[in-house]
Amino acid sequence: MPKPNERSRSKKKVFVRTPGGVTTVHYRKKKVSKSVCGTCGATLHGVPNKRPSKLRNLPKTVKRPERPYGGNLCSSCTRKLLVQKARA
Repeated sequence: MPKPNERSRSKKKVFVRTPGGVTTVHYRKKKVSKSVCGTCGATLHGVPNKRPSKLRNLPKTVKRPERPYGGNLCSSCTRKLLVQKARA
């Protein structure tokens, strides 16, 4: 039976063949999903997809683009929003 911290659905089961010829189960963290635009749902460029613990150690300029709504909206949606606000 796996350890208590491995009995979680947040971990991914990986079957690994050991040099002795025995297949064992290793438990690894699942991949992080890519960040998406708030309006259109497109994947955001310039935003790394890392675990929150790893993302915390990165500098601010690496975490998201240096523009208004950077990290929340894609460039085309940002452009549309700024034009709309300028016209209003």
